[in-house]
Amino acid sequence: MSDTHTSYKATVQPSVLKGNIFAPASKSSMQRACAAALVRKGESNITNPGISNDDKAALGVIEALGAKWKIEDEILKVNSEGVNAAGNEINCGESGLGIRMFAPLVALNKHEITINGEGSLLTRPMDFFDEVLPALSVSVNSNGGKLPLKIKGPLQPSNITIDGSLSSQFLTGLLMAYAAADASDVSIKVIDLKSKPYVDLTLKVMQDFGLKLPENRNYEEFYFPAIPVNQNATVIDYTVEGDWSGGAFLLVAGAVNGDIVVKGLDVASTQADKAVLQALIDCGCKISIQDAQIEISSAPLKAFHFNATDCPDLFPPLVALASYCEGTTVIEGVHRLTHKESNRALTLQDEFGKMGVEIELQDNLMLIKGGKGVKGTKVHSRYDHRIAMACAVAALKAEGDTEIEEAQAVGKSYPNFFEHIQQLGAKVEKA
Repeated sequence: MSDTHTSYKATVQPSVLKGNIFAPASKSSMQRACAAALVRKGESNITNPGISNDDKAALGVIEALGAKWKIEDEILKVNSEGVNAAGNEINCGESGLGIRMFAPLVALNKHEITINGEGSLLTRPMDFFDEVLPALSVSVNSNGGKLPLKIKGPLQPSNITIDGSLSSQFLTGLLMAYAAADASDVSIKVIDLKSKPYVDLTLKVMQDFGLKLPENRNYEEFYFPAIPVNQNATVIDYTVEGDWSGGAFLLVAGAVNGDIVVKGLDVASTQADKAVLQALIDCGCKISIQDAQIEISSAPLKAFHFNATDCPDLFPPLVALASYCEGTTVIEGVHRLTHKESNRALTLQDEFGKMGVEIELQDNLMLIKGGKGVKGTKVHSRYDHRIAMACAVAALKAEGDTEIEEAQAVGKSYPNFFEHIQQLGAKVEKA
């Protein structure tokens, strides 16, 4: 299951949203900040820390790897002497980014450490590590390409080539590990890198924390020069960005049946999911994008074409949006959806099908036939946070009530999602 909290179902009634809301903290930014604070020796103060299950799992991991942390006055304070695990096991919860980013950092230790996880993470493929880490003097034993992983280092940076087509998260972990190991005159070459904006975010966080930075050679090679890094600053201050992937659901909710203002999203962010703005502009909702806030309200919506290859997490909110757009919306990038919490392409097709929205899958394309009405019914999150939120947003203008089973799945990325839409006027009952 996707949450440590008790299982519940949420019933959402058709509701018009009004008012102002702050977007949640970005778990992409928060988890990277946790890793950087671990790698960096010294004290780091992290403002606006996230509270999602994945964020809590990241804090558990950095503690197991030697960092000390506490929250004071809503600021996360991390003290670290670098990667130095006390025990011989870490648990990444259900976080795909967590396992892919922290495994190379675990590999910096000299003794064997077991990496475990929970829920859907136990079924996700981990063969990447079996192939890459041995090239860095690390021994790896996986459970037939799945968790648990047993890793024994220490990792020795060297020239390697990796496949970037499955996920950029593996590269994030390797870049952090190379920085931690003070890599010199070595490079990581990457073939067919997907989700480049997430790599930009990783490099930005590394820079903000004063870690050794590689030269980015057109996303095809990341070269670490033979110069020592100078870590003068005693304390690093970092603010976790608002989350565009969680914020996307709020924005779509406004476009579907609202007149709301969303604050806390940086329009200059490197987060890939900022691309949701283009889809919202293209579908014809009323939107005003300002530095400090985004005003968005409903209008007659039309079908749009969107390429989600670099931002696959936008599929669920965009399917909710497309359901209310007149005509057939086309979203590219379906191949990126197979190894998520559920096979999201099929899950979206099934659950929105129950709500009367026809979705056709054609190889790498998803076709959503919208504007024909959405009916309230009983749906299931499939223990996937983004499916639960997508169904809730679609429910805001449906005919009749929508009951979402296993709605607690939202805890993975956005624990107070239902409370936030309630604050905007959504009628939600939990049972």
